[in-house]
This record gives sequence, structure tokens and C-alpha cells, in this order.
Amino acid sequence: MGAPEAFTATSDVGHWIGGRTVPGRAARRQDVFNPATGRVARQVLLGDADDVRAAVAAAQAAFPAWADTPPIRRARVLNAFLALLNQHRDTLAAMITAEHGKVFTDAQGEVTRGIEIVEFACGAPQLLKGDYTEQVSTGIDNWTLRQPLGVVAGITPFNFPCMVPMWMFPLALACGNAFILKPSERDPSPSLFMAELLQQAGLPDGVFNVVQGDKVVVDALLEHPDVKAVSFVGSTPIAQYIYETGARHGKRVQALGGAKNHMVVMPDADLDQAVDALVGSAYGSAGERCMAISVAVLVGDVGERIMPKLAERAKALKVKNGMELDAEMGPIVTRQALERIEGYIELGVKEGATLVVDGRGLKVPGHEGGFFTGGTLFDHVTPAMRIYKEEIFGPVLSCVRAKDFAEALQLVNDHEYGNGVAVFTSDGNVAREFARRVQAGMVGVNVPIPVPMAWHGFGGWKKSLFGDMHAYGEEGVRFYTRQKSVMQRWAASIGKGAEFTMPTAK
Repeated sequence: MGAPEAFTATSDVGHWIGGRTVPGRAARRQDVFNPATGRVARQVLLGDADDVRAAVAAAQAAFPAWADTPPIRRARVLNAFLALLNQHRDTLAAMITAEHGKVFTDAQGEVTRGIEIVEFACGAPQLLKGDYTEQVSTGIDNWTLRQPLGVVAGITPFNFPCMVPMWMFPLALACGNAFILKPSERDPSPSLFMAELLQQAGLPDGVFNVVQGDKVVVDALLEHPDVKAVSFVGSTPIAQYIYETGARHGKRVQALGGAKNHMVVMPDADLDQAVDALVGSAYGSAGERCMAISVAVLVGDVGERIMPKLAERAKALKVKNGMELDAEMGPIVTRQALERIEGYIELGVKEGATLVVDGRGLKVPGHEGGFFTGGTLFDHVTPAMRIYKEEIFGPVLSCVRAKDFAEALQLVNDHEYGNGVAVFTSDGNVAREFARRVQAGMVGVNVPIPVPMAWHGFGGWKKSLFGDMHAYGEEGVRFYTRQKSVMQRWAASIGKGAEFTMPTAK
């Protein structure tokens, strides 16, 4: 494979409303950086309540005809979109690397995981089938069907500007809804490119809209009476705010929050596999993943055996511009995020953790202005420390010691987050007990990042999820539809006289 073509567009990033790009009404703009250089690459126009009203009006106007479109025809549009995504996968990946900073091969993987959701959504005719019972009572048949909600919205984070929106809108569209996307203002370009591909695929104008912006746009979406449901992925404080505000305005809400994912390494684990898993899952995408492993729980004598290997690997990470194909880790998304992450490293030192590898102050030749930090490794972290409690969202791995499996499991279960966890072991009983007893929504056994496939759904427990339905899969179909139950009988089977008692099966 040759060197990928970098994304170099410099035009402003606007909204997509009613099937076309629009500049928006607000005068506010925000810089979009190339994290590898630290320079402004383009600007994004920040919307306001008027832009949201325009998007909702376009979606509301387009919804009735789209909802009445047979599911098989909606699936054909998604099939065409799928083909275009496959054709332009590397273009999307280059956009992601240019604005997020993750390495190009990782960005390709992000696009592929989004494509898998679209593949699942193409099964809409099967996914939307209802249930039917003949003769549920004498002369009466009963069936259920699932119908779209109307206009729905997605508010998505910077760390997966392609995949996370595709957790939402393909299923929402397959189910017959109209959709409004509010992407992260840090890496907004992929959202407009996906909108253009949907239009090329034959999606009617107004069914999919994009409003760029910040909290002003978020609040306008949460408060608009014609937005029936909101999906969100981001930090826990904002997830809780989205959930509470949306519910107060009568909306259906799924809000996925933060994480502090633990990986338990048992004494009988394959040590080399465990090291590979920890390095890849802690430092991949510069740790800016909600499924990143940020805590290693080292059981028994594992700590003494594994720490030298982890330190060696953390020091040897290839940190460079993500467009270079041998890069293992790219820059942090913004300077503010870089300063926050390195502030946590300083805090960990003050709290008494052992700083084994210090990633701060890294300079990449030729990219001295970029937002780079190296992989950081802490040992002897305790549950009382903030670097253990709080989500750092960067390439910082904290190692905690546990004397046995029971103590390790208790550590995981006592944490306020319950997104993803993993255990590395060669003991089947330990694996079984861990999977049964751990309090988290996604569990890996010798799998460090257990992101479910498209047909299984994604979601955590505890403060990692607000709402009662996970993202994508059949849970997504349920979220973007509501069930209707129909009972039917005809005149020949209807008896004479009024019935004053509760109907029962006869």
C-alpha cells in the first residue's frame, strides 16, 4: 500500500439542511486544527437555534413520505450508500486523521466498523417485522408492528467522527425516521461528506441533516418539541445532562457516557499476549477511545513479571503524524486536551503513584508544533487516587495490584463506571465467573477491546449509560421505533350486547 493522500481542504465547514450545504445564520466560527501540525486547517460555522429550527422543519417536511416508503426501498438506498462508503473509505479515513489525529490505519478501521452498522441496517425489512397471533380470542386476531418516531437527533463525539454517527443514523433512517446530526465541532468534515454520499445514494432531501455547533445547538435540539428522540455519546456529566434535559422535554433518550475500563491479568495468562493487548488498547488512538483500557489490574506476581515488558513497549511506541503508515500513535486532538492529559500525569505523581514511563514533552521531528505526547505508564496506583477514579481520555495506563481474583473483581465492580472490561487468563472457570459476576456492559475474555459486532449492540452499565437501550443492533431498532398493537375482529364474530367487563381470552 502506498502513502495515503492527505485531506487538505481549507474551506469553511457549514451545515447540511434540506439536501444542500448552507452557511448558517450565526456569525460564530471555531477553528479546526490539524493536530499533527498544531495549525488551523479550516473553520467550522457554529449554528444557533434558528439553524436547528430550519433543520427540524426540513426533516419534518420530509418525514411523512420517507416513513411511508416501503422498508425494502429504504434498504436499497442504504445499500447504495454502503457501496459509496466502501468506494470512499480512504477519503473518509484521511478526513478523520486530518482533524482527529488518529493514525490512518486506525481511521480505516473506524470507517469499516461504521460500514458494518450500515450492512446491518440494510436488513430493515427483516428487522421491522412484527408478531402475529391468530385467534388470540374468539374471532379476534392480534398483531404488533413497529413504526418510526419522526424527527430524531444524534449528538456525537470527536473521537469517532464517522463510526459513532453511523451507530445512529443508518438504523434511524432504515426505520423510517428523519435524522439531524450534531457532530463534534473539533472534527466536523466527515459529517458533510457522509451527507453528500447519502444524497448520491438517493436519500430524499431533508431526511438527513447536519447542524454544526456547540451547546447552543445541543440545547435547541433538546428543547425543540418536534425532536422525538436524542442519541448521545460523550462524557458522563454531559450524558447525564442530555438524559435529564431530554426527558424533561418528553423525549426518548439514550446517552452513553464515560468509562474507566479495567483489564484483569491473572497469573496464568499468556504474558506476551497480555502485554500486546495492554499496549494496543491503552495507547491506540492515543487513548481517546471510550473502550480504551486505562487500568490494568495485575493479580498475584503478574506485576513484577509484566512491568518491565510494558515499560519497554511504552518507551518504544512510534508516535508521529498519523498519515505515516508506520505510526502506532498520533497526536492528541487539541492543545487543551493535551494540557489536560499531562495535568493528570502531574497529578498522579503528586498522589504518589510510581511514574514508570513519562510521555510528557514529546517532540516529533518536523511536527514540533503538533499536539503530541508519548505513552505514559503508572504503577502502584490505588483506588483512592484521582488518576484511578477519573476518565483521563489519553495515553495513560494505570496499573493496580491485587492479591487474588476476588480482590480484582471487587476493584472493577466498585468503580462508578461500567462500560467495558477484560480478563486475560487460561482458566476457563475464572473466565466464566468473571463474565457472570462483573458489573459492566461489555466483557472481553482474552479480548482487550470487546466492542460488539453490529448485530449485538453497544452499551455500558452504571454511570456509562443513561437510558435503558443500548446503541445499534436490535436495541437500536427498538430505540428508533415504537410498538403498536392491533386487535381486530369482524362483524360476523361480534356478539350482541354491550360488554362492561375487562376483555379476556374466550
